[in-house]
Amino acid sequence: MEQVKVSLTRKSARGYIIPLGPANIVAIMTDVGMVGCGAFDIAALDSFSYPAAKVRPSIGPSIVDTDDILKGIVKEANRSAMGRGIRTGMTGRQALELL
Repeated sequence: MEQVKVSLTRKSARGYIIPLGPANIVAIMTDVGMVGCGAFDIAALDSFSYPAAKVRPSIGPSIVDTDDILKGIVKEANRSAMGRGIRTGMTGRQALELL
């Protein structure tokens, strides 16, 4: 597993890349919530009132690293994330700025 620091406008976040053979599980977490690849069950996280969103790649077939999360397009957000203003169609960076 690789951990990277991600700089946002008002704070820093932690990015994680977990290689799983031909694919990676990738997420960026703030002190409030997270934005990740399609492997995450954001509905389950909502049962803990944890704001979470999934992104799809803006280019290419899959999310490979934290840059892909930042540039990716939010395809789904749980209720807790939507309560913070996260909407489908925004970038991963825009979503993280709301967390």
